Amino acid sequence: MTISTLYQLYLQHPSIQTDTRKLKEGDIFFALKGPNFNGNLFAEQALNAGAAYAVIDEPSGVDDSRLIVVDDVLQTLQALAGHHRQQFNIPFIAITGSNGKTTTKELVYTVLASHFKTYTTQGNLNNHIGVPLTLLSIPADAAMAVIEMGANHQKEIEGYCVYTAPTHGIITNCGKAHLEGFGGIEGVRKGKGELYDYIRTHHGTIFRFNDYDYLHTMSMGIEKVWGYGTSEGHITGTVAASEPFLEVEMTKGTSFQQVHTQLVGAYNLPNVLCAIAVGKAFNVPDEKIKTAIESYAPSNSRSQMVEKEGNHIILDAYNANPTSMRAAIENFATLHAQEKVLMLGGMMELGEESKTEHQQIVDLIDQYPWHKVVLVGGDFSQVNHSYIYFPTSTEAANWYQQQKFSHTHLLIKGSRSMQMEKIIA
Repeated sequence: MTISTLYQLYLQHPSIQTDTRKLKEGDIFFALKGPNFNGNLFAEQALNAGAAYAVIDEPSGVDDSRLIVVDDVLQTLQALAGHHRQQFNIPFIAITGSNGKTTTKELVYTVLASHFKTYTTQGNLNNHIGVPLTLLSIPADAAMAVIEMGANHQKEIEGYCVYTAPTHGIITNCGKAHLEGFGGIEGVRKGKGELYDYIRTHHGTIFRFNDYDYLHTMSMGIEKVWGYGTSEGHITGTVAASEPFLEVEMTKGTSFQQVHTQLVGAYNLPNVLCAIAVGKAFNVPDEKIKTAIESYAPSNSRSQMVEKEGNHIILDAYNANPTSMRAAIENFATLHAQEKVLMLGGMMELGEESKTEHQQIVDLIDQYPWHKVVLVGGDFSQVNHSYIYFPTSTEAANWYQQQKFSHTHLLIKGSRSMQMEKIIA
């Protein structure tokens, strides 16, 4: 079956599902497979559960016209997404980066959605499966699309760009994330820079944080640049306060002077400025930009402020790498509070640099006074420190419950696999 023919079926049943547990009647089921699962084994079950069609790449032995056999289900899903993308003549804004891409995506979406029919990546659907699913979820009435792209190795962003065809690009930053897959910080820049490469070749537009010199180097040759930063760019602003929520003093490019956010940490300044720059580029009225950013409240354990049992908890347990961990600790250290407790989980995918990076985080912790410090899992077990250590977040949670903290400020952060949110569950 050709992609064009499959697309006609999709137009009749514009809802894609890859998990039979979430299947709704009329969905098209794509039988993806990986090292530990094979969706082909559930194709018949999907049809019995109400799927309109099931796309498979292994013989089923079942004679059913609703079974669509292709060479490779994942490649077909991506090709279908690419075909759907080509039906639109609207801005497609792609966002990647080592840190802050999800917060930036949410802020950009919130600003654009205040003025346009806008669709964006839901949750963390930012990988080789999530990106095509996001594209296929965009309906015909869309005026804007904001697509988040995650990556842990080179050529990954390049592959997403082939079928996403972004018209605009944002690289939030290039930090020490996924070093194992990228092969060091230069590999990170090369991998993330694949978005700039696509934009450069296709004469698109980028939004660039001008404070980072390396982004200037990476973006050389791109003609259309919307700059933002603390001193240079179309939009400039500085941190007015961050105790604990970030307040931004605007110094250029807007009619409003201040933005009072619900984001924890001065490190969110570039994310806010980026969203403002995008809004201005697409002529969103200033009052809508300001209101949108001030109304956005983070969730899903991303720099989320939680008040529980008289304690103030910064829950940042969605992800962690050396760059984001350092920023979170330094920001927390500046907070005016009598009792501050650090509970940090291990950082993953750092390869040969892992022990060194964990030791450097410990060395940073040593520079500040804390009421308590708890380290959990990962290579925190392999470095020298004098702090409380637990192998798992479950054990750390038991310790936390026994402390009976009150009027205490806590920072809880760690890589997703550490499940640090369990500590206050």
